[in-house]
Amino acid sequence: MSTLLRTVHPDDSKPESLRRVLLRTSAGAAVLATLAGAWYIDFAPATLFDGLDEIAALLNRMLPPRLGDPGRVSALAVETLLMAVLGTVLAAVVSVPLAFLAARNTTPHPAIHGAARAVITFCRAMPDLLFAALFVRALGIGVLPGVLALALHSIGMLGKLFADAIEQTDPGPREAVRATGVGYFREMLNSVVPQVIPAWIGAFVYRIDINLRMSVVLGFVGAGGIGFALQDALRGLIYPRALGIVAVILVIIAAMEVLTIVIRRILLTPSRSGPRRDRATRFTFGALAAGTCAAALLVLDIDPWTLFTWPWQSFEVFGRMLPPDFGALGTDLFDAALQTVAIGLVATAIGVVLSVPLGILAAANATPHPVVYWVARAWILAVRAVPELIIAVVFVAALGLGPIAGTCALAIGSIGFLGKLVADAVEEIDPGPLEAVRAVGGGWWKTLFAAVVPQAMPSMIGAGLYLLDVNIRTSTVLGIVGAGGIGYLLFESIRTLNFDIAGAIVIVVFVIVYTIERLSGWIRSLVV
Repeated sequence: MSTLLRTVHPDDSKPESLRRVLLRTSAGAAVLATLAGAWYIDFAPATLFDGLDEIAALLNRMLPPRLGDPGRVSALAVETLLMAVLGTVLAAVVSVPLAFLAARNTTPHPAIHGAARAVITFCRAMPDLLFAALFVRALGIGVLPGVLALALHSIGMLGKLFADAIEQTDPGPREAVRATGVGYFREMLNSVVPQVIPAWIGAFVYRIDINLRMSVVLGFVGAGGIGFALQDALRGLIYPRALGIVAVILVIIAAMEVLTIVIRRILLTPSRSGPRRDRATRFTFGALAAGTCAAALLVLDIDPWTLFTWPWQSFEVFGRMLPPDFGALGTDLFDAALQTVAIGLVATAIGVVLSVPLGILAAANATPHPVVYWVARAWILAVRAVPELIIAVVFVAALGLGPIAGTCALAIGSIGFLGKLVADAVEEIDPGPLEAVRAVGGGWWKTLFAAVVPQAMPSMIGAGLYLLDVNIRTSTVLGIVGAGGIGYLLFESIRTLNFDIAGAIVIVVFVIVYTIERLSGWIRSLVV
């Protein structure tokens, strides 16, 4: 994933002194904004320490974990996995043509390029849980709303990464194919697609991993998956059963993580047998994905025709969000929006402070000892395996309702997310400077600060900005469990069928996420 974050290069024409000034100004503004955010939500380390006893007592009530109905939990676990695969495949099918329209070097017209980019940005800005809640209202409780929510939200990521890959292709092969007189479709198929397939496969496999985590919590709004069972256990205060379900989720996600690593290596590592073997491997993977989708439709009992007719069934609900009513909530809407931004900023700052050292220890080329490496990697995997919404439930139960619980949940989730990106970035640095420092007798600390950190710093800054982008989006839905932010107002308005108010909140969420995304992209362009 770290390579996906380094698609923007600094403008060499920009004076270096101006870039340094802009970076220092941005860093100072970020610190001030974080401190202001912590003040706004009354977040203080002492508050968290005071709640440690409550957290320990809650965890004690969860032990020992148990499963009340293993058969039902197993069926819901399979349902969750199939939802993730089907949603990702549907998103990829839509994202391919959308990416060609959104890429500057393949779009047929600038207006189409702008429209395609707007669709991609909208899908990325809207949380998957929001899509799921709206689809449940329109289509009813079940797995179909969950699959559609995962697909639409995934278009935001896959469409962007697919389009970025197209824009980075070599124009030479395309010009050669065009010289033969073929049409637009053949030109794209024969010259562009072969160049972007490796990047597309990497993004697709990584997205399956993300969607599996997302699909776990869709049951909180009635959109299928193992979240159904987890929500039942939490509502009934049956904490040992809840912990048992979380353990099942942990095993599924850990297994999926290992599987995705294996798949990426098989598909993206050139075979010694030549291109023919590579094509056969990719064809086999494509056939496996198609077969899994067919099995998913059968097991999940989804009529394939509904994958095409859902817009007509959803127009009535989505249409009721217009025109939006910005006045009904008054200043509460503004306060909730600021609270959401504050939660994202503070959680990101905490995550950066805790995850950067952990990520360095989890890098094979920088860790001081193999045991430290495996402990750090295991911790990152364990944290990443539990969705932030579930962590938020624990903190709400222990610390009470409010933004502090949401901030703590996001901060812990950030450790796993950013720790992995930092570890991957460190492992990809040039080994030459490390060997040079070690050759002159430099110890671990000297090697770290003289050779590792300077090389990995641009990628770590880019990953930190990407984490802020992700945390702002995630913080918009934590309110569903009472963890502060604008999410509480949003899901409450949907629950009470006040869709015009929900429409206003959706617009505010979009503006927040889009603004943060553009600001992060600008800062990233200065350093990455």
